[in-house]
Order: sequence, then C-alpha cells, then structure tokens
Amino acid sequence: MTPLALPSSPPPPPDAAAAIEVADLVKVYKTTRAVDGVSFRVPRGSITGLLGGNGAGKTTTISMIMGLVLPTSGRVRVLGCDMPEQRAEVLGRINFESPYVDMPSRLTVRQNLSVFGRLYDVPDLRDRIAELASDLDLTEFLDRASGKLSAGQKTRVALAKALINRPELLLLDEPTASLDPDTADWIRGHLETYRKRYDASILLASHNMLEVERLCDRVVIMKRGRIEDDDSPAAIMARYNRATLEEVFLDVARGRDREQGETL
Repeated sequence: MTPLALPSSPPPPPDAAAAIEVADLVKVYKTTRAVDGVSFRVPRGSITGLLGGNGAGKTTTISMIMGLVLPTSGRVRVLGCDMPEQRAEVLGRINFESPYVDMPSRLTVRQNLSVFGRLYDVPDLRDRIAELASDLDLTEFLDRASGKLSAGQKTRVALAKALINRPELLLLDEPTASLDPDTADWIRGHLETYRKRYDASILLASHNMLEVERLCDRVVIMKRGRIEDDDSPAAIMARYNRATLEEVFLDVARGRDREQGETL
C-alpha cells in the first residue's frame, strides 16, 4: 500500500505572529534523512499536536526548534526569532518538558526547581515554587530527593520545571506519561488553564490520541521525516473516515491512504 502523498506547496512566508514557523526543514545524519522538507506553523495561543510513530522525526524536529540541533537546511523561527542564530533572545521565553529527561537525582525537588528558576532568572522564586507546588500537588515532597520519587511524581515535577518561568511557548513530550487516568486528566486541565491564562502556545508530542483530541486545535502527523497530514483533529478524522485519531494514526502507520480509509 502506498503512503499518503500530500500536494506540494511553497514554504510559508515569515510570520512574526506565529509562535513557531518551520519552513523546508531538513536534517540529514550521514545517509539518513531524519527530517525531510518539513513546513508548518504553530499560531500564538494555540495547542498543536505533533504525532508520529517511533522514527517519524518528531524529536529531531523539536530539537531543531529549540536550537539544540542544527538543521542541514531550512528555516526555524520561534516567537519571531531565527533559530539557532537568535537562540539567546528567545530561550527565556520558552521551556521544554519530557518525563524521559531526568533531573539530578540527589537534589531535592525544591533544590532542582531553584536551580532551574535561577537559570531563568525568575523573580520571587520562592513564591513561584510554592505556587507551582500548590498547583501541581507537590508540596508534601518538595524536600524529598528527586531520585526517590515515583514515576508519576517525577512527571509532575518535570511539568513544574517547564512552567517555572511562565513560558510563552511550551514544548511537551508525552506530558502525562506514567500518570494514572485521574492525575493525567487533571494535568490536561491544568495545561488548558495555563494556555488560556497566559495566552501561551503549546507544541505537544504525544502517543495518547484521546489527549490530543481533547487538547489540540490542530494536528501535524509525521512519518519517515515528512508531514503526512496537517489540520484540525475533526477535519483529519473526516478525511480518513475515522471516528478517532487513534484509528487515523494506525492508518498512517500501516500505509493506508485517505481513499483506502474511506472504503474500509
């Protein structure tokens, strides 16, 4: 079965109003094209999902957006700044969270948050940590070593770290991994509230399709380094004639195109 092919289109012009603008982005490792001509925008104040199976190019794309990996070619603009050239101008306005990136295990939660708060030069840092501890239910283990936390507790601490500087742009990698359904639902509600309160923009990489359907205004689906589809969750599900994003995800992963999806 042939993979879905989208009609080619010229790269979008620079847009200072976009939180993220990616144009013709390419990353080649030796002979492997990890990202192959990707273009998309994340509007300010929106939540955009970045979906794809293992090896789709999501992590490499996010790394280039953050200026951690140099693209082979193409352009990345974050909050109106060219990356990585103007990375220093934008780092204090963004943050990143992944439960798979561990904090120093011997430091307490409070100490870890203090370190990251100082890196971001957060004003009234003690009050900000107390506020986050209350919001994310961390107060009872603020003085516990991070290495002695459960997986779910570590995920909440990672989110607190990501929110320490009240970022305008938040990049999230599986933000509710290892959380029970009740806590995960609560975290999603907190993210929605944060986005509305601060008019923040969020790029969310997740394998939880129900989470994406709930949170995201728009979904970018990647496969083998390319964009397979880019639209609202409802529009994508309608195109594939599917009732859920999980069914769409499986169609894309297994090489079914839109027309095949409509006849199944």
